[in-house]
Amino acid sequence: MSGNLSDLIDTVQKNCMIADARHARDMTMCTFLLEMREYFRWEMELPYGARLPKDELGDWLNARESEWNAVEEEDFAPLPLNESSIDPFEADDINRALMPQGLVYSSGLGRFRKPHFVLAELKRSEVREGVQVLVAGCEYARDLIAPPAAMRDGAIFLRMDAVRRFLWNKYEEWSYKERDSALGRAFAHYDFERDVDRGLDRMAEAEAEAMILHEVGEARAEKLLGPAWPEMLGRLNARHAELLARAVRDHLADCLVTLPTLLEREATGSLHFYLANLSGQRRALFPALPQAYERWLATGDPAPLHDLAKQGEAHWLQAAHRLIDLARDPTTADARLHALATGDLAEIRLNPVVQNA
Repeated sequence: MSGNLSDLIDTVQKNCMIADARHARDMTMCTFLLEMREYFRWEMELPYGARLPKDELGDWLNARESEWNAVEEEDFAPLPLNESSIDPFEADDINRALMPQGLVYSSGLGRFRKPHFVLAELKRSEVREGVQVLVAGCEYARDLIAPPAAMRDGAIFLRMDAVRRFLWNKYEEWSYKERDSALGRAFAHYDFERDVDRGLDRMAEAEAEAMILHEVGEARAEKLLGPAWPEMLGRLNARHAELLARAVRDHLADCLVTLPTLLEREATGSLHFYLANLSGQRRALFPALPQAYERWLATGDPAPLHDLAKQGEAHWLQAAHRLIDLARDPTTADARLHALATGDLAEIRLNPVVQNA
């Protein structure tokens, strides 16, 4: 690798700055401020839960806005590697140069086509069902949004730092909410009340595994849906339309792999945490799942959840094909999926089974 690590970090971080300049302000104000607080915590290397200095945070926010204004129109910079420069979206080529040195890189487009870049320590590399899994540790450069796990160019990229930050934020959120909930049961399972640090370590390992399972499910879903699915996503510009499509595919992936595997392993904590994070469009689409979860809590019998996951495989595959059909015409794709997403969802919702009296 030509140059040094500092130059590489600076280049990746500059690309992150450009991506944030173009997309960060697309978020709602509430989400934007929450994400910026956590980004400040990461950039300043502050401990989880540390009180943020208000004046310093305010100055940093103002400075960051000015930096964004200065770079928003710039092109993404190639990375200085192998005595040449490599396009920042050529992650495979970049990782061939970096992984022997204990580094790992990821790039790609996330929700609403926002570019993401991250450079990190490589903790390990493994293969699941023929899919490479890259597990990142300490992050040296990253953009504002930090998805804990994602499928990038056929490989699963898991970010342990982002996993831990995500879990810590959930723990802080729970401290202000009802204790007897799916989220509370998850934290109780990992014994957070007795030892927060050890609980976070245990939970991070378990939930990282659950996230890998989801991405393995995504890989299976990709094979089932074929090229028609990414072609459909490429035609969507309306936010509600894209969120609906992603929610349907998430459910397909989870019914194919995540839920059956967690049930088979009796991963109680992860099942609680999964239900705690079933929200928004995903929850509206799948009312049968909370009902099956409540039955499991009441009886200890996982059979209803097993049966529902099996039923969900066929249901969500059919729903995904229905979305593909609705969006075939690029001139009406957004409007048709937006109308479905903002309607009653009856056409694709998976409802609870009516119990006999």
